[in-house]
Amino acid sequence: MNATEKQSTGQGNGLATAEKYYREYGLRAKELHRQGKGVMGYLSALGPVEIITAAGLVPLRLKGDVSEPITKADAHMETIVCPFVRNVFDAVLKGTYGYLDGVVIAHLCDSTSRTYDTWAYNVPLPYSFFLNVPHSSDAPSIDFFKSVLGTFIKSLEGLTGTRITDEALAQSVKAHNKNRQMMRQLYALRQSNPPLISGVEMTHVLVAAMGLPVDESTQLIASVIDEVKARVPKSKGSDSARIMILGDQIDNTAMIEIVENAGAHVVMDDVSIGTKVHWRDADETKNPLDGIAERYLAKIPLPTTFVGAGKDYQESLEDRFGHIRGYVKDFSVDGAILFIYKYCDPYGFEVPALKSYIETLNVPVLYLEDEYSTSTIGRLKTRIEAFLEMIA
Repeated sequence: MNATEKQSTGQGNGLATAEKYYREYGLRAKELHRQGKGVMGYLSALGPVEIITAAGLVPLRLKGDVSEPITKADAHMETIVCPFVRNVFDAVLKGTYGYLDGVVIAHLCDSTSRTYDTWAYNVPLPYSFFLNVPHSSDAPSIDFFKSVLGTFIKSLEGLTGTRITDEALAQSVKAHNKNRQMMRQLYALRQSNPPLISGVEMTHVLVAAMGLPVDESTQLIASVIDEVKARVPKSKGSDSARIMILGDQIDNTAMIEIVENAGAHVVMDDVSIGTKVHWRDADETKNPLDGIAERYLAKIPLPTTFVGAGKDYQESLEDRFGHIRGYVKDFSVDGAILFIYKYCDPYGFEVPALKSYIETLNVPVLYLEDEYSTSTIGRLKTRIEAFLEMIA
């Protein structure tokens, strides 16, 4: 690999490349689109990236801009719609994603499902698909979802003119599993005291990775791992608080900067661009759709998926939140910040149970409900700093 190729894939300067793709999100997808590569946007953790990649398209997770006021979307959506969804739709109306060849929107909540209708009516895209995702992970639900994914595959074949074979799906599953495994290796470098990579740097990588083709994303993560491992760890451990962030699509560093500028370390997350999508792989099954369907319904811990049928309350809590117990232990978490966007009913409804569960682990919790915007960052700063002083 020559120097130019290394630079384009981020090898040797991974953190700088990640920050570039974080600040200029979608830059690589635009470049590939100009070169004739199809780009498929998806909204939420339920975007079936394995299938999009197998179709020969670039999966691009859609995000908004927390520093950009919503000026166009409110003409089409009520202001009580999730501010993240409104912000993304506002960006689309302003032409931010003018290079998309299509979009797939999964049934996650009312805001996302109704967004599909609004997009289809107002945004002239060559292709759009509504992915009807069930909210249970039992066998009939997985069978139903496999049929939905089959329909999705046929529609992509119609778009691209190329058949999506089981072999292509299997190779895509392997590639995305490798990507997630590399990301988990990077997460492991946060377990040390102090962590070798900051929360801000980690967010740069997470956001950059979701806007790249899977192989380029994996190369970037590997480059960051090599760069971070080369850092000389401090000889003495830090007394700074170790914080975990929980929520949905927290794809901006503003809140994390507040925490780390106050002297604490953000060492772990349970957010939908982080561990929720990177912590568990798709099984490499004989029929690739078996492993793909099972992953999205049973392995991504979202509040919209029903778990714990036939169990008592405490057992149900463990089914839903038990993974957090492992995070707290493995990453030595001292405090948790639960950040929920206003009008987000799925995440909002589970706040009391989630907050109570984390507190039973002897971890104090700060619950914040706010906009997908930096316009309110001042009041967040006051509350976060007060919380950090309390647990110091």
